[in-house]
Amino acid sequence: MVNTKNNNLVNRDKNLSFQNEEREKSAAELVIANEELAFQNKEKGKRAAELIIANKELTFQNKEKGKRAAELVIANKELTFQNKEKGKRAAELVIANKELTFQNKEKEKRAAELVIANKELAYQNQENEKRTEELIAANTELKKAEEYHKEYILGLEKMMFMTSHKVRLDIANILGISNLLDHATNSPEEHKQFVDYIKQSAISLDIFTKELTLVIFDLEQKGRNKNFIKPTDL
Repeated sequence: MVNTKNNNLVNRDKNLSFQNEEREKSAAELVIANEELAFQNKEKGKRAAELIIANKELTFQNKEKGKRAAELVIANKELTFQNKEKGKRAAELVIANKELTFQNKEKEKRAAELVIANKELAYQNQENEKRTEELIAANTELKKAEEYHKEYILGLEKMMFMTSHKVRLDIANILGISNLLDHATNSPEEHKQFVDYIKQSAISLDIFTKELTLVIFDLEQKGRNKNFIKPTDL
């Protein structure tokens, strides 16, 4: 009976020792668990702080995104307006290009007409130059003609003077002597003297005829040299 009690006591002590060990283990595990919990709390606190910062950053980013979205809406409106303006400018450019094409065609027409006009003007200038040369030549010929006509008139005046003075004088002498021969009863010596007078007048007329021929010939030569008609043709 004593042994049984002792055994029970020993067993109780063993159980108590085992429980104490288990308690110590539990206490050690609890300490470790508390330390782990404290560490986790600290980490949770850090995460919470980081989360607060992240939430603030997210809030800031959302605000910035809102601003960017508003700016994007404005930019889209501006872009839409610019596209409309570009469309208008494009339409105006198409019209301007058509107008420019039309003007270029008109310029080409004007250029072609100007080329034709220049050719016509050049032709007219050549014709004017020809007409001018012909007019100068005609004026030159006219001056030559005027000079020749003056000379011809002077020649005619000279012939008229010679005719009126020399021819008329000799003819008057011959007529006078002829009348004397018809009506007078003169001696043979006087008849011979009258005949001599007539012969002298005839010789004088012959000399005058030669002089007149030289004057006419001189006028003809001047006319030929100046390419004019002969005095006998005037």
